Amino acid sequence: MTQYDNTNRGQIWKNDRKEKDTHPDLKGSVNVDGKEYWVSAWKRKPDANPKAPALTFRLQSKDEAQNQGASQAAQ
Repeated sequence: MTQYDNTNRGQIWKNDRKEKDTHPDLKGSVNVDGKEYWVSAWKRKPDANPKAPALTFRLQSKDEAQNQGASQAAQ
């Protein structure tokens, strides 16, 4: 059985834990050139300029996120 190659692919889902407007609407992960990232994405607001991007997003390295969590736990 061959293993599926996820390089340069990702996925996002609805963020069921959204509590504030500033929290992302969608969350997921992506693999870019073999490196794993968390994805946070926000949909365009209904009252926004129609020429505004339909979706904005941010990538955070999974290694960086893990290191931030470990340093916060040590404090």
